[in-house]
Amino acid sequence: MKKNASPVVAKLGSAPAADVPVTLEMVALRAGVSPATVSRILNGTATVSPVRRQAVDAAIAELGFVPNPVARGLAGGRTFSIGVVTQSIDSPFYGAALRGIEEKLLPLGYSPLFVSGQWRAEVEARCVAVLRSRRVDGIIILTGRLTDKEIKAYAKALPVVVTGRKLSGKGLATLSFDNVEGARMATQHLIDLGHRHIACIAGDSQHPDAVERLRGYRKALEEAGIPYRASLVVEGEFHEQSGLQAVEQLLDSGAKFTAVFASNDQMALGASLGLARRSVRVPEDVSLIGFDDLPVSLYASPPLSTIHQSAYEMGQLAATAMLQLLAGEVPSVEAPAPRLVARESCRRLAP
Repeated sequence: MKKNASPVVAKLGSAPAADVPVTLEMVALRAGVSPATVSRILNGTATVSPVRRQAVDAAIAELGFVPNPVARGLAGGRTFSIGVVTQSIDSPFYGAALRGIEEKLLPLGYSPLFVSGQWRAEVEARCVAVLRSRRVDGIIILTGRLTDKEIKAYAKALPVVVTGRKLSGKGLATLSFDNVEGARMATQHLIDLGHRHIACIAGDSQHPDAVERLRGYRKALEEAGIPYRASLVVEGEFHEQSGLQAVEQLLDSGAKFTAVFASNDQMALGASLGLARRSVRVPEDVSLIGFDDLPVSLYASPPLSTIHQSAYEMGQLAATAMLQLLAGEVPSVEAPAPRLVARESCRRLAP
């Protein structure tokens, strides 16, 4: 090596020293592409192969490259910020989704801006207006109550990714988890254990996930030849307190049931507490199954049977779809299939 050779370039086989600024050229050399290609990928104007994009992403992560958003914004007319409309910032489910989004976007120089719609369509619309005023490059909407027509209208102005919907349109990507099948699997698990009197703590009927999960519950009953009984269905609001109140309502009604399907883990955990307060044992007296597979469900007493839906993975996929839209690509992500996680909160009904 020549004496005047750059020590930075000579050490590109490993991460540069902490006091050496990482440049775009260093990323290009590590990824085996031209600096212009790296620049176009960062600006979202390049159409490149997945292998080449992955190599650039890996080089950015390995070298700790932090793009200059001001310079990039001036060059490409972008702010390198992504608006994210969640429903509840403190929700354990949406919190995991936000972490997934953040961990996908930050290494690539994009900053997520989180706002909460609070399960109210008018608040969600106001959130979108605020994000657009901040000139975000795109918006990710986590389910919510905005109409399909409103979402399609937003997508005409800037890229939009929305979960929990099945829509199509230019500048629009959707991620739809199969809630019907997941709820059917949960209910079928109880049926397979011999239960015939299965109560359901449904979610808010204004929420599409809740409607689909109730449909899956009814589908399993119908396929098993078990009559649907409206008296065994109580609507909750997807949080623990509503699950506790719902199971108290079921117990107070005198309705006979040996198992409960709760439309999410939070309501299932509330129901578990409500049953314990009435000296009803889980699973000895009543089997209980939830939906979402929140991390806390593994540590419930007893550990909660549930349907696995990774909120973190959903957040990662939503961010990936947004990056693909910004790059002018057709999003190629889809939500994983539901999976039953059988734990100790369900037991076979004694004959």
